[in-house]
This record gives sequence, C-alpha cells and structure tokens, in this order.
Amino acid sequence: MSNKNRLGKGLSALISGDDLVSDNDQILQVDVEKIRPNPYQPRKEFNEEAINELAQSIREHGIIQPIVVKKNIRGYILIAGERRLRAAKLIGLEKIPAIEKDLNDQQMREVALIENLQREDLNPIEVADAYNKLITELNYTQEELAKRVGKSRPQISNFLRLLQLPNEIKDYVSRGTLSYGHARTLLGLESKERQKLLADRIIKDKLSVRETEEIVSNLVNVSRETKQKKKKNYSTDTTNLESQLEELLGTGVKIVEGKRKGKIEIDFFSSEDLERIINIIHPNNQ
Repeated sequence: MSNKNRLGKGLSALISGDDLVSDNDQILQVDVEKIRPNPYQPRKEFNEEAINELAQSIREHGIIQPIVVKKNIRGYILIAGERRLRAAKLIGLEKIPAIEKDLNDQQMREVALIENLQREDLNPIEVADAYNKLITELNYTQEELAKRVGKSRPQISNFLRLLQLPNEIKDYVSRGTLSYGHARTLLGLESKERQKLLADRIIKDKLSVRETEEIVSNLVNVSRETKQKKKKNYSTDTTNLESQLEELLGTGVKIVEGKRKGKIEIDFFSSEDLERIINIIHPNNQ
C-alpha cells in the first residue's frame, strides 16, 4: 500500500476539510513559543492584511478550530494551522488550542501541502509548487492528484507548466504583478528571452490577456514562417537579423528581400503599440 493511502480517519478528515474534532481527540492548550513551524510548509508568502483580520477575529471570538501539532523532544511541530498560529502570536496569546496527531514525515508533508491547497489566497506559483511536490515527493500521478484536490487533470497540467517559466516571471506571478492568464499565455513562446521581454511589456503597457494572446499568436506564426524560410535556403544572415529585430522590438518582424531593394514589415496591434515601437527605434522622439 502506498504512503498516500495510509492516512488514518483523523487525517482523512483534515485533508478533506471536515471537522477536525472527533470524540477521541483531546484539545490541548499549548504554549505558542514551543511550537516550531512545519518544515514542509509550502507557502512562502503570507498576506499580512489577512493575518491581521484573522487576529482581530480571534481577539473577538477566540480560536474556533484548533491547530494540529505533533509532539517532539523540544515541544511541538506544527502540522496544520499556521495562519491561526501567526494571528495568535500577533495579538500576544501565550497559549493556543491544539490537537496532537502522531504522523510520520511523509504524512506531515502531504497534510501541509493539501491543507494549503484548500486556501483561496495561494498564488499560482505556490499552487504549482505544491502540485509538483505531491507528484515528485509523494508519487501521485496527475490523475490521482486531480481527484484528491478536486481539479481536472488539464488544470493540474496547466499549473505545473508555470514552473517552466523563467524565475523572473515566476516572481512577477507570485507577487501578483502578472496574472495566471498572462503567465499561461507566455508559455506559448519557446524563447525564454522573448517570454521575459513580453512579460515586461505586459506590465509596462498594462496589456490584457487577450492582447497578450494576440501578440503571442503573431510571434508564433512569424516563427513558423522563419523556420519554413530556413528550409528553403532563406538567407541565414537575414533570418538572424529578423530574430534580432524581433528581440529588440518585442513583436513580429519580416524582412522581404528583392533583387534591387527590400522592405521590413513590423507588426503592431494598436496605436499605443506603434508608438512604443517608434520610441524604441527613435528614442529621442519621446
């Protein structure tokens, strides 16, 4: 039997989001200073405003749902409920209600990952990281994971693909500077450099997801044409120049060679986009 199927009744309830307190659970009052963070906590950023709101709620109503901990030699290790623990510390509580569970490391990792996935405030990269850890560390298949977290397999796959983006773009998504929709669209570009250039342009020009999709579609079509030209012994120098111009301008560029003269075709998608390109070519016009 795989480790992911060995969870007891209490853990199954925790993972599915059901009531943690059963007839056999004893609620302890644990010193908050004796609780160490869960080493498998996937969340890297916590919303301070949300923690403050939770702290005020705890001040008025108390902690309704106990946190879950595991006892060790030096005190306790947190299994689930980090937001509640942080909020309790924020308002100066010395003790916090807790339920003690005896879990192994693998079970602690699974609970931490899935409990966090049930939160609505995880950013897309945190979700992708959690999915990836469940697959690589706990040997879930995408199909099994989809069933466990209530998503479709394509949804799981789309989140996992975000991890292929350059770190700079993943940071944008983590901070909310780029949306999940923008990030997914950028994956349509093979070049990491083009992905970064377009990401910066999305932020600067406040492009919508639809506008980004149009630009990516155009760049992909231009890339296909370039590959076809190479097969037809299209000038390597001309192909390289096209690529350099596309990198510089952040859009599709086509060089048409003739016997006596040629022309350069530059794609743009709005008057603002055209102005942006002109400013790159002639920066003194700004």
